[in-house]
Amino acid sequence: MTVTTETSTINHFINGAESAGEGDRTTNVYNPATGAVSAQLRLANRADLDATVAAARKAADTWGDISLAKRTAVLFKFRELVASHVEELARLVTAEHGKVLSDAKGEIGRGLEVIEYACGIPTLLKGDYSDQVSTGIDVFSFREPLGVVAGITPFNFPVMVPLWMAPMAIATGNAFILKPSERDPSASMLLAKLWKQAGLPDGVFQVLHGDKETVDGLLTHPDVDGISFVGSTPIAQYVHETAIKHGKRVQALGGAKNHAIILPDADLDNAADHLAAAAFGSAGERCMAISVAVAVGDAADLLVKKVEERALAVKVNNGTAPDAEMGPVITPASKDRIVKIVTEAEQAGAAMVVDGRDLVVPGHEDGFWVGPTVIDHVKTEMTAYTEEIFGPVLVVVRVDSLEDGINLINANPYGNGTAIFTSSGAHARTFQRSVTVGMIGINVPLPVPVAYHSFGGWKASLFGDKHIYGPEGVSFYTRGKVITSRWPEPTAASGASYNFPSHADDHAVRHDGIAEGLPDELAHGEDAVPGRADDATEGRGRRD
Repeated sequence: MTVTTETSTINHFINGAESAGEGDRTTNVYNPATGAVSAQLRLANRADLDATVAAARKAADTWGDISLAKRTAVLFKFRELVASHVEELARLVTAEHGKVLSDAKGEIGRGLEVIEYACGIPTLLKGDYSDQVSTGIDVFSFREPLGVVAGITPFNFPVMVPLWMAPMAIATGNAFILKPSERDPSASMLLAKLWKQAGLPDGVFQVLHGDKETVDGLLTHPDVDGISFVGSTPIAQYVHETAIKHGKRVQALGGAKNHAIILPDADLDNAADHLAAAAFGSAGERCMAISVAVAVGDAADLLVKKVEERALAVKVNNGTAPDAEMGPVITPASKDRIVKIVTEAEQAGAAMVVDGRDLVVPGHEDGFWVGPTVIDHVKTEMTAYTEEIFGPVLVVVRVDSLEDGINLINANPYGNGTAIFTSSGAHARTFQRSVTVGMIGINVPLPVPVAYHSFGGWKASLFGDKHIYGPEGVSFYTRGKVITSRWPEPTAASGASYNFPSHADDHAVRHDGIAEGLPDELAHGEDAVPGRADDATEGRGRRD
Protein backbone atom coordinates (compact mmCIF):
# COMPACT_ATOMS: atom_id res chain seq x y z
CA MET A 1 0.00 0.00 0.00
CA THR A 2 1.38 3.42 -0.98
CA VAL A 3 1.39 6.02 1.78
CA THR A 4 0.08 9.46 0.82
CA THR A 5 0.82 12.54 2.92
CA GLU A 6 0.15 16.24 2.47
CA THR A 7 1.84 17.25 -0.74
CA SER A 8 3.24 20.42 -2.24
CA THR A 9 3.14 21.61 -5.85
CA ILE A 10 6.31 22.00 -7.91
CA ASN A 11 6.12 24.66 -10.61
CA HIS A 12 8.33 25.61 -13.53
CA PHE A 13 10.98 28.36 -13.48
CA ILE A 14 10.36 30.55 -16.51
CA ASN A 15 11.95 33.90 -17.33
CA GLY A 16 13.33 34.48 -13.85
CA ALA A 17 10.39 33.39 -11.70
CA GLU A 18 8.40 30.38 -10.59
CA SER A 19 5.44 29.81 -12.87
CA ALA A 20 2.50 27.42 -12.73
CA GLY A 21 2.31 27.62 -16.51
CA GLU A 22 -0.80 26.93 -18.52
CA GLY A 23 -0.61 23.14 -18.60
CA ASP A 24 -3.21 21.38 -16.48
CA ARG A 25 -1.51 17.96 -16.23
CA THR A 26 0.43 16.86 -13.15
CA THR A 27 2.34 13.79 -11.99
CA ASN A 28 3.25 12.41 -8.58
CA VAL A 29 6.71 12.77 -7.04
CA TYR A 30 7.53 10.05 -4.49
CA ASN A 31 9.85 9.51 -1.58
CA PRO A 32 11.28 6.11 -2.59
CA ALA A 33 12.20 5.21 0.98
CA THR A 34 8.63 5.50 2.26
CA GLY A 35 6.53 5.08 -0.87
CA ALA A 36 4.73 8.31 0.01
CA VAL A 37 3.68 10.91 -2.55
CA SER A 38 5.64 14.03 -1.61
CA ALA A 39 4.61 16.50 -4.32
CA GLN A 40 2.57 17.16 -7.42
CA LEU A 41 4.69 18.24 -10.38
CA ARG A 42 3.19 20.46 -13.03
CA LEU A 43 3.80 19.31 -16.60
CA ALA A 44 4.25 21.82 -19.39
CA ASN A 45 2.01 22.14 -22.42
CA ARG A 46 2.91 23.65 -25.80
CA ALA A 47 2.16 27.20 -24.68
CA ASP A 48 4.54 26.80 -21.74
CA LEU A 49 7.22 25.44 -24.06
CA ASP A 50 6.83 28.30 -26.52
CA ALA A 51 6.96 30.89 -23.74
CA THR A 52 10.11 29.33 -22.29
CA VAL A 53 11.89 29.15 -25.64
CA ALA A 54 10.87 32.72 -26.49
CA ALA A 55 12.31 33.97 -23.20
CA ALA A 56 15.50 32.00 -23.84
CA ARG A 57 15.85 33.39 -27.37
CA LYS A 58 15.48 36.95 -26.15
CA ALA A 59 17.95 36.36 -23.31
CA ALA A 60 20.49 34.65 -25.59
CA ASP A 61 20.61 37.65 -27.90
CA THR A 62 21.99 39.81 -25.08
CA TRP A 63 23.79 37.30 -22.83
CA GLY A 64 26.03 36.17 -25.68
CA ASP A 65 27.29 39.76 -26.07
CA ILE A 66 27.98 40.32 -22.38
CA SER A 67 31.66 40.57 -21.54
CA LEU A 68 33.56 37.54 -20.31
CA ALA A 69 34.36 39.47 -17.13
CA LYS A 70 30.67 39.84 -16.30
CA ARG A 71 29.90 36.23 -17.21
CA THR A 72 32.66 34.91 -14.97
CA ALA A 73 31.50 37.16 -12.13
CA VAL A 74 28.12 35.39 -12.26
CA LEU A 75 29.77 31.97 -12.44
CA PHE A 76 32.01 32.64 -9.44
CA LYS A 77 29.01 33.83 -7.43
CA PHE A 78 26.97 30.80 -8.50
CA ARG A 79 29.79 28.51 -7.42
CA GLU A 80 29.83 30.18 -4.02
CA LEU A 81 26.06 29.81 -3.63
CA VAL A 82 26.01 26.13 -4.64
CA ALA A 83 28.83 25.41 -2.18
CA SER A 84 26.87 27.09 0.61
CA HIS A 85 23.69 25.11 -0.20
CA VAL A 86 25.20 21.61 -0.40
CA GLU A 87 23.25 20.37 2.60
CA GLU A 88 19.92 21.66 1.31
CA LEU A 89 20.50 20.32 -2.19
CA ALA A 90 21.56 16.93 -0.83
CA ARG A 91 18.41 16.62 1.28
CA LEU A 92 16.24 17.37 -1.74
CA VAL A 93 18.07 14.69 -3.73
CA THR A 94 17.75 12.09 -0.97
CA ALA A 95 14.06 12.84 -0.43
CA GLU A 96 13.16 12.27 -4.09
CA HIS A 97 15.86 9.93 -5.42
CA GLY A 98 16.57 7.87 -2.31
CA LYS A 99 20.39 7.86 -2.38
CA VAL A 100 22.12 8.37 0.95
CA LEU A 101 23.07 11.90 1.97
CA SER A 102 26.80 11.33 1.66
CA ASP A 103 26.34 10.13 -1.93
CA ALA A 104 24.11 13.10 -2.72
CA LYS A 105 26.78 15.46 -1.38
CA GLY A 106 29.33 13.63 -3.52
CA GLU A 107 27.42 14.29 -6.73
CA ILE A 108 27.12 17.98 -5.83
CA GLY A 109 30.87 18.08 -5.31
CA ARG A 110 31.45 16.73 -8.80
CA GLY A 111 29.06 19.34 -10.16
CA LEU A 112 31.00 22.07 -8.39
CA GLU A 113 34.13 20.95 -10.22
CA VAL A 114 32.47 21.69 -13.55
CA ILE A 115 31.35 25.14 -12.35
CA GLU A 116 34.94 25.83 -11.34
CA TYR A 117 36.17 24.74 -14.77
CA ALA A 118 33.59 27.01 -16.42
CA CYS A 119 34.88 29.93 -14.35
CA GLY A 120 38.00 29.75 -16.53
CA ILE A 121 36.00 30.47 -19.69
CA PRO A 122 38.09 33.54 -20.71
CA THR A 123 41.05 31.23 -21.26
CA LEU A 124 38.93 28.41 -22.71
CA LEU A 125 37.47 30.71 -25.38
CA LYS A 126 40.76 32.19 -26.53
CA GLY A 127 41.01 32.07 -30.30
CA ASP A 128 43.97 31.86 -32.71
CA TYR A 129 45.69 34.59 -34.69
CA SER A 130 47.97 34.26 -37.69
CA ASP A 131 49.76 37.45 -38.66
CA GLN A 132 50.73 38.32 -42.23
CA VAL A 133 49.56 35.11 -43.89
CA SER A 134 49.79 37.07 -47.09
CA THR A 135 50.93 40.65 -47.68
CA GLY A 136 48.80 42.82 -45.42
CA ILE A 137 46.40 39.99 -44.63
CA ASP A 138 45.83 38.41 -41.20
CA VAL A 139 43.65 35.46 -40.23
CA PHE A 140 42.09 34.93 -36.80
CA SER A 141 39.42 32.70 -35.30
CA PHE A 142 37.09 32.74 -32.35
CA ARG A 143 34.05 30.85 -31.09
CA GLU A 144 30.49 32.10 -30.65
CA PRO A 145 27.58 30.61 -28.66
CA LEU A 146 24.97 28.49 -30.41
CA GLY A 147 22.08 30.51 -28.94
CA VAL A 148 19.36 28.51 -27.15
CA VAL A 149 20.30 25.07 -25.86
CA ALA A 150 18.39 22.53 -23.80
CA GLY A 151 19.46 19.83 -21.36
CA ILE A 152 17.33 16.72 -20.81
CA THR A 153 18.65 15.04 -17.69
CA PRO A 154 18.08 11.71 -15.88
CA PHE A 155 16.82 10.94 -12.39
CA ASN A 156 19.98 9.33 -11.08
CA PHE A 157 22.02 12.55 -10.72
CA PRO A 158 19.52 15.41 -10.40
CA VAL A 159 22.23 17.94 -9.48
CA MET A 160 25.45 16.67 -11.05
CA VAL A 161 24.25 16.09 -14.61
CA PRO A 162 22.51 19.49 -14.94
CA LEU A 163 25.77 20.99 -13.65
CA TRP A 164 27.69 19.06 -16.31
CA MET A 165 25.70 21.04 -18.87
CA ALA A 166 24.39 24.40 -17.69
CA PRO A 167 27.60 26.08 -16.46
CA MET A 168 29.39 25.21 -19.71
CA ALA A 169 26.48 26.39 -21.85
CA ILE A 170 26.00 29.61 -19.90
CA ALA A 171 29.71 30.41 -19.64
CA THR A 172 30.02 30.16 -23.41
CA GLY A 173 27.15 32.64 -23.86
CA ASN A 174 24.06 30.50 -24.42
CA ALA A 175 20.64 30.51 -22.81
CA PHE A 176 19.91 27.12 -21.23
CA ILE A 177 16.59 25.31 -20.73
CA LEU A 178 16.66 22.39 -18.28
CA LYS A 179 14.11 19.60 -18.62
CA PRO A 180 14.87 17.50 -15.51
CA SER A 181 13.51 14.08 -14.69
CA GLU A 182 9.94 14.13 -13.43
CA ARG A 183 10.99 11.77 -10.61
CA ASP A 184 13.23 14.15 -8.65
CA PRO A 185 12.68 17.71 -9.88
CA SER A 186 13.08 19.81 -6.72
CA ALA A 187 16.86 20.22 -6.80
CA SER A 188 16.65 21.82 -10.25
CA MET A 189 14.31 24.47 -8.87
CA LEU A 190 16.79 25.37 -6.16
CA LEU A 191 19.55 25.59 -8.76
CA ALA A 192 17.40 28.02 -10.76
CA LYS A 193 16.96 30.24 -7.73
CA LEU A 194 20.71 30.18 -7.05
CA TRP A 195 21.45 31.20 -10.65
CA LYS A 196 19.10 34.16 -10.25
CA GLN A 197 20.64 35.08 -6.91
CA ALA A 198 24.07 34.98 -8.56
CA GLY A 199 22.95 37.73 -10.94
CA LEU A 200 22.16 35.70 -14.05
CA PRO A 201 19.72 37.65 -16.27
CA ASP A 202 16.18 36.35 -16.55
CA GLY A 203 15.70 33.76 -19.26
CA VAL A 204 19.30 32.55 -19.38
CA PHE A 205 18.55 29.55 -17.13
CA GLN A 206 15.04 28.12 -17.03
CA VAL A 207 13.46 24.90 -15.78
CA LEU A 208 10.60 23.35 -17.71
CA HIS A 209 9.04 20.19 -16.28
CA GLY A 210 7.40 17.71 -18.57
CA ASP A 211 7.25 14.28 -20.12
CA LYS A 212 7.66 13.03 -23.69
CA GLU A 213 5.48 15.86 -25.00
CA THR A 214 7.94 18.42 -23.66
CA VAL A 215 10.97 16.44 -24.82
CA ASP A 216 9.60 16.20 -28.36
CA GLY A 217 8.78 19.89 -28.29
CA LEU A 218 12.38 20.78 -27.44
CA LEU A 219 13.77 18.38 -30.05
CA THR A 220 11.68 19.92 -32.83
CA HIS A 221 11.33 23.58 -31.84
CA PRO A 222 12.88 25.80 -34.54
CA ASP A 223 14.37 28.22 -31.98
CA VAL A 224 16.28 25.57 -30.02
CA ASP A 225 19.81 25.25 -31.43
CA GLY A 226 21.33 22.42 -29.41
CA ILE A 227 20.33 19.46 -27.23
CA SER A 228 22.28 17.69 -24.49
CA PHE A 229 20.87 14.42 -23.19
CA VAL A 230 21.84 11.76 -20.66
CA GLY A 231 19.70 8.65 -20.26
CA SER A 232 19.07 5.18 -21.63
CA THR A 233 20.42 4.08 -25.00
CA PRO A 234 17.07 3.69 -26.81
CA ILE A 235 16.01 7.20 -25.77
CA ALA A 236 19.47 8.62 -26.52
CA GLN A 237 19.24 7.21 -30.04
CA TYR A 238 15.74 8.66 -30.45
CA VAL A 239 16.84 12.07 -29.16
CA HIS A 240 19.84 12.10 -31.49
CA GLU A 241 17.93 11.08 -34.59
CA THR A 242 15.04 13.49 -33.95
CA ALA A 243 17.22 16.46 -33.07
CA ILE A 244 19.55 15.92 -36.03
CA LYS A 245 16.56 15.64 -38.36
CA HIS A 246 15.45 19.07 -37.15
CA GLY A 247 18.83 20.68 -37.71
CA LYS A 248 20.14 20.79 -34.17
CA ARG A 249 23.51 20.06 -32.71
CA VAL A 250 23.12 17.15 -30.29
CA GLN A 251 25.10 15.13 -27.78
CA ALA A 252 23.18 12.15 -26.42
CA LEU A 253 24.80 9.94 -23.81
CA GLY A 254 23.20 6.52 -23.50
CA GLY A 255 23.38 3.46 -21.32
CA ALA A 256 26.17 1.20 -20.20
CA LYS A 257 27.20 -2.28 -19.20
CA ASN A 258 30.44 -1.61 -17.38
CA HIS A 259 32.85 -4.50 -16.84
CA ALA A 260 35.71 -4.77 -14.37
CA ILE A 261 38.37 -7.37 -15.06
CA ILE A 262 40.01 -8.85 -11.94
CA LEU A 263 43.29 -10.63 -12.55
CA PRO A 264 44.78 -13.22 -10.18
CA ASP A 265 47.69 -10.85 -9.41
CA ALA A 266 45.33 -8.15 -8.09
CA ASP A 267 44.92 -7.24 -4.43
CA LEU A 268 41.62 -9.09 -4.07
CA ASP A 269 40.58 -7.38 -0.85
CA ASN A 270 41.04 -4.00 -2.50
CA ALA A 271 39.23 -5.20 -5.62
CA ALA A 272 36.31 -6.59 -3.61
CA ASP A 273 35.96 -3.36 -1.62
CA HIS A 274 35.80 -1.29 -4.78
CA LEU A 275 33.53 -3.70 -6.65
CA ALA A 276 30.98 -3.64 -3.83
CA ALA A 277 31.05 0.16 -3.66
CA ALA A 278 30.84 0.53 -7.44
CA ALA A 279 28.02 -2.00 -7.81
CA PHE A 280 25.86 -1.11 -4.81
CA GLY A 281 26.52 2.60 -4.29
CA SER A 282 23.48 4.71 -5.20
CA ALA A 283 21.61 1.38 -5.43
CA GLY A 284 23.45 0.70 -8.69
CA GLU A 285 21.59 3.54 -10.39
CA ARG A 286 24.69 4.98 -12.04
CA CYS A 287 25.68 4.89 -15.68
CA MET A 288 29.22 4.28 -14.42
CA ALA A 289 28.28 1.48 -11.99
CA ILE A 290 30.29 -1.72 -12.29
CA SER A 291 27.65 -4.31 -13.08
CA VAL A 292 29.87 -7.11 -14.46
CA ALA A 293 32.86 -8.56 -12.61
CA VAL A 294 35.01 -10.48 -15.08
CA ALA A 295 36.94 -12.91 -12.90
CA VAL A 296 40.05 -14.30 -14.58
CA GLY A 297 41.23 -17.83 -13.82
CA ASP A 298 42.15 -18.57 -10.22
CA ALA A 299 40.86 -15.20 -9.00
CA ALA A 300 37.21 -16.21 -9.32
CA ASP A 301 36.38 -18.33 -6.28
CA LEU A 302 38.17 -16.17 -3.73
CA LEU A 303 36.91 -12.95 -5.30
CA VAL A 304 33.28 -14.10 -5.21
CA LYS A 305 33.64 -15.04 -1.54
CA LYS A 306 35.07 -11.64 -0.65
CA VAL A 307 32.40 -9.76 -2.60
CA GLU A 308 29.72 -11.87 -0.90
CA GLU A 309 31.00 -10.81 2.52
CA ARG A 310 30.90 -7.16 1.56
CA ALA A 311 27.46 -7.35 -0.04
CA LEU A 312 25.97 -8.89 3.09
CA ALA A 313 27.51 -6.12 5.21
CA VAL A 314 26.02 -3.19 3.25
CA LYS A 315 23.76 -1.08 5.48
CA VAL A 316 20.54 -0.47 3.53
CA ASN A 317 18.24 2.18 4.97
CA ASN A 318 16.52 5.48 4.43
CA GLY A 319 19.18 7.75 2.95
CA THR A 320 18.81 10.17 5.85
CA ALA A 321 19.87 7.53 8.41
CA PRO A 322 23.36 8.36 9.73
CA ASP A 323 24.80 4.91 9.02
CA ALA A 324 23.04 4.25 5.69
CA GLU A 325 25.28 3.10 2.85
CA MET A 326 22.58 2.35 0.28
CA GLY A 327 19.02 3.52 -0.21
CA PRO A 328 16.03 2.31 -2.26
CA VAL A 329 15.61 2.27 -6.03
CA ILE A 330 13.67 5.08 -7.63
CA THR A 331 10.23 3.55 -8.40
CA PRO A 332 8.16 0.39 -7.92
CA ALA A 333 8.54 -0.26 -11.66
CA SER A 334 12.32 -0.18 -11.31
CA LYS A 335 12.15 -2.66 -8.44
CA ASP A 336 9.88 -5.02 -10.39
CA ARG A 337 12.17 -4.92 -13.43
CA ILE A 338 15.29 -5.66 -11.36
CA VAL A 339 13.61 -8.56 -9.56
CA LYS A 340 12.41 -9.99 -12.89
CA ILE A 341 15.91 -9.93 -14.41
CA VAL A 342 17.46 -11.56 -11.33
CA THR A 343 14.78 -14.27 -11.31
CA GLU A 344 15.37 -15.01 -14.99
CA ALA A 345 19.10 -15.45 -14.34
CA GLU A 346 18.43 -17.87 -11.51
CA GLN A 347 16.02 -19.86 -13.65
CA ALA A 348 18.60 -19.99 -16.45
CA GLY A 349 21.15 -21.64 -14.17
CA ALA A 350 23.14 -18.77 -12.63
CA ALA A 351 24.18 -19.16 -9.00
CA MET A 352 22.58 -16.81 -6.46
CA VAL A 353 25.39 -15.78 -4.11
CA VAL A 354 23.55 -12.91 -2.38
CA ASP A 355 19.83 -12.42 -3.00
CA GLY A 356 18.35 -8.98 -2.34
CA ARG A 357 14.95 -9.49 -3.94
CA ASP A 358 12.96 -9.78 -0.73
CA LEU A 359 14.64 -7.11 1.35
CA VAL A 360 12.41 -5.27 3.81
CA VAL A 361 13.63 -2.26 5.79
CA PRO A 362 11.84 -2.07 9.18
CA GLY A 363 9.74 1.07 9.45
CA HIS A 364 9.87 1.58 5.69
CA GLU A 365 7.90 -1.41 4.46
CA ASP A 366 6.33 0.56 1.60
CA GLY A 367 9.66 1.73 0.24
CA PHE A 368 11.09 0.56 -3.08
CA TRP A 369 13.78 -1.76 -1.75
CA VAL A 370 16.13 -4.15 -3.49
CA GLY A 371 19.12 -5.36 -1.51
CA PRO A 372 22.66 -5.92 -2.80
CA THR A 373 22.61 -8.92 -5.11
CA VAL A 374 25.52 -11.03 -6.42
CA ILE A 375 25.03 -13.62 -9.17
CA ASP A 376 27.84 -16.00 -10.19
CA HIS A 377 28.34 -18.14 -13.30
CA VAL A 378 26.39 -15.74 -15.48
CA LYS A 379 26.42 -16.50 -19.20
CA THR A 380 26.53 -13.80 -21.85
CA GLU A 381 23.19 -14.79 -23.34
CA MET A 382 21.35 -14.17 -20.04
CA THR A 383 19.27 -11.01 -19.65
CA ALA A 384 21.25 -10.20 -16.50
CA TYR A 385 24.26 -9.76 -18.78
CA THR A 386 22.73 -8.31 -21.94
CA GLU A 387 20.61 -5.58 -20.33
CA GLU A 388 21.58 -2.58 -18.24
CA ILE A 389 19.91 -3.53 -14.95
CA PHE A 390 20.33 -0.14 -13.23
CA GLY A 391 20.03 -1.67 -9.81
CA PRO A 392 22.24 -3.07 -7.01
CA VAL A 393 23.14 -6.24 -8.91
CA LEU A 394 26.67 -7.48 -9.62
CA VAL A 395 26.97 -10.38 -12.05
CA VAL A 396 30.14 -12.47 -12.24
CA VAL A 397 31.36 -13.84 -15.55
CA ARG A 398 34.33 -16.22 -15.44
CA VAL A 399 37.00 -16.27 -18.15
CA ASP A 400 40.35 -18.00 -18.55
CA SER A 401 42.60 -15.11 -19.54
CA LEU A 402 43.01 -11.36 -19.87
CA GLU A 403 42.62 -11.74 -23.63
CA ASP A 404 39.28 -13.51 -23.12
CA GLY A 405 38.15 -10.70 -20.84
CA ILE A 406 39.11 -8.02 -23.35
CA ASN A 407 37.29 -9.88 -26.11
CA LEU A 408 34.20 -10.11 -23.89
CA ILE A 409 34.20 -6.37 -23.27
CA ASN A 410 34.78 -5.51 -26.91
CA ALA A 411 31.92 -7.76 -28.03
CA ASN A 412 29.48 -5.85 -25.82
CA PRO A 413 27.43 -3.19 -27.64
CA TYR A 414 28.13 -0.59 -24.92
CA GLY A 415 31.40 1.26 -24.50
CA ASN A 416 30.89 3.63 -21.60
CA GLY A 417 33.29 2.67 -18.79
CA THR A 418 35.46 -0.24 -17.74
CA ALA A 419 38.15 -1.08 -15.20
CA ILE A 420 40.94 -3.51 -14.48
CA PHE A 421 42.33 -4.63 -11.12
CA THR A 422 45.90 -5.83 -11.37
CA SER A 423 49.39 -5.31 -9.98
CA SER A 424 50.93 -5.63 -13.45
CA GLY A 425 51.72 -2.50 -15.41
CA ALA A 426 52.11 -4.57 -18.56
CA HIS A 427 48.65 -6.09 -18.20
CA ALA A 428 47.14 -2.69 -17.45
CA ARG A 429 48.75 -1.16 -20.53
CA THR A 430 47.56 -4.01 -22.74
CA PHE A 431 44.07 -3.53 -21.37
CA GLN A 432 43.89 0.24 -21.79
CA ARG A 433 45.13 0.05 -25.39
CA SER A 434 42.89 -2.87 -26.40
CA VAL A 435 39.41 -2.17 -25.04
CA THR A 436 36.92 -0.26 -27.19
CA VAL A 437 35.59 1.79 -24.30
CA GLY A 438 35.65 5.53 -23.73
CA MET A 439 36.53 5.74 -20.01
CA ILE A 440 38.95 3.33 -18.36
CA GLY A 441 39.97 2.80 -14.75
CA ILE A 442 43.15 1.07 -13.63
CA ASN A 443 42.52 -0.07 -10.06
CA VAL A 444 39.82 2.64 -10.11
CA PRO A 445 36.25 1.29 -10.37
CA LEU A 446 34.39 4.46 -11.39
CA PRO A 447 36.65 6.25 -13.88
CA VAL A 448 34.59 9.45 -14.15
CA PRO A 449 36.93 12.06 -15.65
CA VAL A 450 37.69 15.25 -13.73
CA ALA A 451 36.08 18.45 -15.00
CA TYR A 452 38.99 19.50 -17.21
CA HIS A 453 38.72 16.31 -19.22
CA SER A 454 35.48 15.27 -20.90
CA PHE A 455 32.95 12.56 -20.02
CA GLY A 456 31.58 10.12 -22.55
CA GLY A 457 31.73 6.62 -23.91
CA TRP A 458 31.88 4.86 -27.26
CA LYS A 459 29.56 2.67 -29.32
CA ALA A 460 25.95 2.51 -28.05
CA SER A 461 26.84 4.68 -25.05
CA LEU A 462 27.15 7.90 -27.10
CA PHE A 463 25.26 9.35 -30.04
CA GLY A 464 26.93 12.42 -31.50
CA ASP A 465 30.60 13.26 -31.72
CA LYS A 466 31.10 15.43 -28.64
CA HIS A 467 31.53 14.27 -25.05
CA ILE A 468 30.11 16.28 -22.18
CA TYR A 469 31.79 19.07 -20.16
CA GLY A 470 35.54 19.80 -20.29
CA PRO A 471 37.14 20.93 -23.58
CA GLU A 472 34.59 19.06 -25.68
CA GLY A 473 31.80 20.78 -23.76
CA VAL A 474 33.20 24.17 -24.75
CA SER A 475 33.37 23.00 -28.35
CA PHE A 476 29.83 21.60 -28.28
CA TYR A 477 28.18 24.79 -27.04
CA THR A 478 30.03 27.05 -29.49
CA ARG A 479 30.77 27.30 -33.19
CA GLY A 480 33.84 28.72 -34.82
CA LYS A 481 34.34 31.76 -37.01
CA VAL A 482 37.45 32.38 -39.06
CA ILE A 483 38.15 35.94 -40.21
CA THR A 484 40.49 36.85 -43.06
CA SER A 485 41.27 40.55 -42.68
CA ARG A 486 43.01 43.15 -44.86
CA TRP A 487 43.27 46.90 -44.26
CA PRO A 488 44.86 48.43 -47.39
CA GLU A 489 46.09 51.99 -47.50
CA PRO A 490 43.45 54.21 -49.16
CA THR A 491 45.81 55.11 -52.00
CA ALA A 492 46.90 51.56 -52.71
CA ALA A 493 45.53 49.56 -55.59
CA SER A 494 42.78 47.15 -54.61
CA GLY A 495 44.59 44.09 -55.82
CA ALA A 496 41.25 42.59 -56.76
CA SER A 497 41.33 39.58 -59.05
CA TYR A 498 38.84 37.34 -60.75
CA ASN A 499 40.94 34.37 -59.76
CA PHE A 500 40.06 32.40 -56.62
CA PRO A 501 42.15 34.06 -53.88
CA SER A 502 45.00 32.08 -52.40
CA HIS A 503 47.89 32.72 -50.05
CA ALA A 504 49.98 31.37 -52.90
CA ASP A 505 49.32 34.66 -54.68
CA ASP A 506 51.91 36.23 -52.40
CA HIS A 507 54.67 33.98 -53.67
CA ALA A 508 53.54 33.35 -57.24
CA VAL A 509 56.33 32.36 -59.59
CA ARG A 510 56.92 34.32 -62.80
CA HIS A 511 57.77 32.63 -66.05
CA ASP A 512 61.47 33.16 -65.34
CA GLY A 513 61.22 31.23 -62.08
CA ILE A 514 61.73 34.25 -59.78
CA ALA A 515 59.16 34.74 -56.99
CA GLU A 516 56.95 37.82 -57.30
CA GLY A 517 56.11 40.07 -54.38
CA LEU A 518 59.67 40.12 -53.01
CA PRO A 519 61.74 43.27 -52.49
CA ASP A 520 63.54 44.34 -55.66
CA GLU A 521 66.98 43.49 -54.31
CA LEU A 522 65.84 39.89 -53.81
CA ALA A 523 63.47 39.53 -56.71
CA HIS A 524 66.17 40.33 -59.27
CA GLY A 525 69.10 38.59 -57.63
CA GLU A 526 70.29 35.04 -57.81
CA ASP A 527 69.09 34.47 -54.22
CA ALA A 528 65.45 35.37 -54.88
CA VAL A 529 64.56 31.78 -54.07
CA PRO A 530 66.97 30.63 -51.34
CA GLY A 531 69.19 27.80 -52.46
CA ARG A 532 67.96 27.94 -56.05
CA ALA A 533 70.59 27.98 -58.77
CA ASP A 534 71.07 26.56 -62.19
CA ASP A 535 73.77 24.40 -60.71
CA ALA A 536 72.91 22.48 -57.56
CA THR A 537 76.46 22.73 -56.26
CA GLU A 538 76.40 26.51 -56.48
CA GLY A 539 73.13 26.59 -54.55
CA ARG A 540 74.58 24.58 -51.69
CA GLY A 541 77.63 26.77 -51.64
CA ARG A 542 75.57 29.93 -51.31
CA ARG A 543 73.49 28.51 -48.44
CA ASP A 544 76.69 27.65 -46.62
